[in-house]
Amino acid sequence: MDNTRMSRINRLIQKEISDLFRQQTQSLPGTLITVTSVTVSPDLGVARVRLSIFPSEKAEELLASIRANTKAIRYDLGGRVGKQLRKLPELTFFIDDSLDYLERIDSLLGLKE
Repeated sequence: MDNTRMSRINRLIQKEISDLFRQQTQSLPGTLITVTSVTVSPDLGVARVRLSIFPSEKAEELLASIRANTKAIRYDLGGRVGKQLRKLPELTFFIDDSLDYLERIDSLLGLKE
């Protein structure tokens, strides 16, 4: 499939899921869930959604909750992008720990005090 179309689909899904999480986390003060990237397979069958969760101590607990509610999230996403996408991909969620990794490197190098 065309690269431009795939990147547009990735950005659309990322924007809409981010908006869904923003609405859901308003009731959880001190919690921030950011969708760092979305990668959709070429056949539009699967979307890999990478999440950055703050505070990172709650990351595994929130990820388990998100994975348990994947069907509801996909249903809400379908209501938002149903007119733009013919086939809505299955969603798989992963933790994006790149920021934690960078902080660890900085602390090991002594750059962060």
